[in-house]
Amino acid sequence: MTATRSAPDRLLAVLAAFDHEHPALSLSDISRRAGLTLTTAHRLVGALAEWGALERDGTGVYHVGLRLWELAALAPRGLALRQVALPYLEDLYEATHENVQLAVRDGTDVVYIEWLAGRSSVGVHIRVGARWPLHATGVGLALLAHGEPEFQERYCAGDLAAFTPYTLTDPARLRRELAEVRRVGVAVSVRQVTDDALSVAAPVRGADGTVVAAASVVVPEAHAQVPVLIPAVRLAARGISRALGWRPQHRRQL
Repeated sequence: MTATRSAPDRLLAVLAAFDHEHPALSLSDISRRAGLTLTTAHRLVGALAEWGALERDGTGVYHVGLRLWELAALAPRGLALRQVALPYLEDLYEATHENVQLAVRDGTDVVYIEWLAGRSSVGVHIRVGARWPLHATGVGLALLAHGEPEFQERYCAGDLAAFTPYTLTDPARLRRELAEVRRVGVAVSVRQVTDDALSVAAPVRGADGTVVAAASVVVPEAHAQVPVLIPAVRLAARGISRALGWRPQHRRQL
């Protein structure tokens, strides 16, 4: 297997061996998870460690290095967007004291780039860097609803994974939900990932009016006051959009 893969593919396989469930790996773990021989893994890990992409602790275990964090800070949809959005997310948190999130779309997934945890709020399976399918979360629905029509159709026709009995897995129902999100300007996701949570999300627009992110609040479904949450989330998303340079006259409806 190793011989048929290019050098960049092998390097990326080493980095891809790390994830939230496996943040620390031994050399043999990296070899196995990357599908590389131990000799090849040793050579590539050494090069990555020398550059700073990986760091080795006192026990010989490897972790992702700060050099990658430095590069990630340059991503316009990562830390740069988070820094612009954070004051508005903090305002939303102070208004609700519930879980507040900011996410962007990456392919068919939503990726969370900020999360403010409520003091006694509902538990969520979210952390910074986590991924979930677009159809299963409030932020994902807000992003999907404003994606390209061709992309939406391909997504709706694809495999829609279920996480609870309430997850949107029927293509026709999902299409109707996306149309409703565009009509009202917010997405309300009820018990889709866990059976006790409700999320209200609103799209965040860039300077040219395209949707670049989504902000949301997640609350216990049993006590959710959706009519109160909607204007709060809208206000936060609109504030972030304006901070990014968006003005209503530039708004583009998709």
